[in-house]
Amino acid sequence: MAKYRIAVLPGDGVGKDVVEAATIVLDKLGLDAEYVHGDIGWEFWCREGNPLPERTTDMLKQTDACLFGAITSKPREDAWLELDPQLRDKGYVYFSPIVRLRQEFDLYTNLRPCKAYPGNPLNYRDDIDLVIFRENTEGMYAGVEFHPLPADVKQALMQHPKMKKFADTPEEDIAFSTRIMTRKGCTRILKSAFDYARLHKRRSVTLVEKPNVLRETGGFILDIARKMAGDYTDVPFWEANIDAMAMWLVKNPQDYDVLVAENLFGDIISDLGAQLVGGLGFACSGNIGENYAVFEPTHGSAPKYDGMYKVNPTAMILAVKMMLEWLGETDKAVALEGAVAAVIKAGKVRTYDMGGSATTLDMGRAVAAEL
Repeated sequence: MAKYRIAVLPGDGVGKDVVEAATIVLDKLGLDAEYVHGDIGWEFWCREGNPLPERTTDMLKQTDACLFGAITSKPREDAWLELDPQLRDKGYVYFSPIVRLRQEFDLYTNLRPCKAYPGNPLNYRDDIDLVIFRENTEGMYAGVEFHPLPADVKQALMQHPKMKKFADTPEEDIAFSTRIMTRKGCTRILKSAFDYARLHKRRSVTLVEKPNVLRETGGFILDIARKMAGDYTDVPFWEANIDAMAMWLVKNPQDYDVLVAENLFGDIISDLGAQLVGGLGFACSGNIGENYAVFEPTHGSAPKYDGMYKVNPTAMILAVKMMLEWLGETDKAVALEGAVAAVIKAGKVRTYDMGGSATTLDMGRAVAAEL
């Protein structure tokens, strides 16, 4: 019996291509694991009205971790038009399956390393090594939204003085999204960031927020962070506004180390950080909870490249490295990152985004050869 049972969800488009490349690497690593493939993505929305079938979530509960490729996501109207006509009157509403996975399995930490590997022609600088902790289950992405705004919700909101100017605005002319932040949610993402910084002897932790405008929610997490920093006196704690951080990450990215933010702000700085180290082809991500984790590249499904084996699989391969770390397979994780770094530094195998002509599978084979 294998030591691990790993779920594999290739998903849509190039998700299948990059997972295939990662499989080449996993086979060479010789991880003692059974790999169980599952259904997820646009195909299952169109055919079944559910992009994350219950059979898939049931399967995930019987595994130790999950490798996820990519999904296609489209606006509500397009989703409805592509749904099987026989299902259109069943009340199905499209939702992001990866967001649902994060919430259903309480994968509250979205861990996104942004590390520049020497030899990558796309690096903004070669000395960038950021680690971003993004709260994954609440904030602006909690999913509590309304359009039109229900009359009873509007009436309750009218208790707030700043809502008075909307009193005469019809409910159908108001779209409303909430930013929900709880003490539990703020505390555990901050603790994850501080614990990581201490364990890995990182230089600092920076909370990225906007408390001068978002006074209640931003002020709430800032107050928790300041108090928590008192328990981590060995880790310097900094504060930065999200708009200023977007500027400073371009100006002096080497000055920063561990960044922590709520869902929306974490999403923004993660993509900015990814571009500094080569773009989404190098951006891996871990969705981590207390007992389960899903590892993925952060790029989308890029349907126009589906099956062409054109895209860079490095992000997916580095997601495998993150999974190995999480499983405690430290030696294999170190070996894999070393192999990736060696291939990038040599510069002989480069996908189109790096100015080369290597295929997705060529890159996977090159990393496997280094192992």
